Amino acid sequence: MSGTDALSGRAAVIKELGLKTITETVPAKKQPSELSPGECLVKLEYSGVCHSDLHFMLGEFRAPKLPHVGGHEGVGHIIAIGEHTGASAVKVGDRVGIKWILDTCMQCEMCLSGAEQYCEKRRLAGFTDWGTFGEYVVAFVNHLVPIPENVPSPAAAPILCAGVTVYTALKVSHSNVGDWVTITGAGGGLGHLAVQYAVAMGLRVIAIDSGEDKKKVCLELGAEKWIDFKESKDMIQDVRAAADGIGPHTALIATGTQAPYIQASLYLRPGGKLLVVGLPAGPLNGLLLTPIAVRGIQLIGTALGSRKDVAEALALVARGKVTPHYQVVPLDQINTVLEEMQNGKIVGRVVLQF
Repeated sequence: MSGTDALSGRAAVIKELGLKTITETVPAKKQPSELSPGECLVKLEYSGVCHSDLHFMLGEFRAPKLPHVGGHEGVGHIIAIGEHTGASAVKVGDRVGIKWILDTCMQCEMCLSGAEQYCEKRRLAGFTDWGTFGEYVVAFVNHLVPIPENVPSPAAAPILCAGVTVYTALKVSHSNVGDWVTITGAGGGLGHLAVQYAVAMGLRVIAIDSGEDKKKVCLELGAEKWIDFKESKDMIQDVRAAADGIGPHTALIATGTQAPYIQASLYLRPGGKLLVVGLPAGPLNGLLLTPIAVRGIQLIGTALGSRKDVAEALALVARGKVTPHYQVVPLDQINTVLEEMQNGKIVGRVVLQF
């Protein structure tokens, strides 16, 4: 392919630390003729915006190598696959999703056990590699996600990180049907999906967040009880009272602040499980180990999900058990979206359209 007809597309480029991108036209990181075996080029139509993108752009996870393109919830079509690629479950023209895990070694203990999201050699969309805030993304055929036919593309995007993350957390908690689960940040991008996955699993949901808009969404999605953390004068007692006076069996924290973790460690019933999903930027100050130990509280760290987990999470969307609550906005509004997300103003998820 000559330089005059090289593929270029719009991208929201990060050029300095902070919640600011510059939308401009940039060449694809690789042209179709440059793809290695196993690689492919995907032309995206939509990308979700995740709170993890904020941490990355602010340098709180790891300082990005600039310039960079973030994002890891993309949906589009394969337009090229590298020559000499072996047998693949996807082909040119397929509608696919690009998740945070772009590629793994496929050989280590984690990969072989079906937990490839913890592979130490993993490549991450929007982190180690340019991500889905650009129209063209170089991806790997082994980790692309086929999108079920009856799931609209903008609805599929939030499942590729937010959805699979909370689905996997609830799955590994091994909660029983009828158990109480609190979901903190229940009206947000991860939280509103966690409410639905929990209900689909037969769990009883106590939604914790603030604001009438979020309350309305959470109750409509199946939460049995609502607690506004800004109005509560005693979160520990209010949560315990909502869960049989004893406390919930499980707490899923879907927000990146410290207080919910400390509160959950105190309001969970004995033997309760605290799911570590939302990630505060710094150390967790004030978490007391004594009440965790004497009451048998389990801390369970979980991130993302395997390829099997993503397929299961999307299947529940295809069956109508989970419906992402989202709004679609043009790519050039990304900076406004990032600011609103930082300020906690977004209900559900925002999906960018190219």
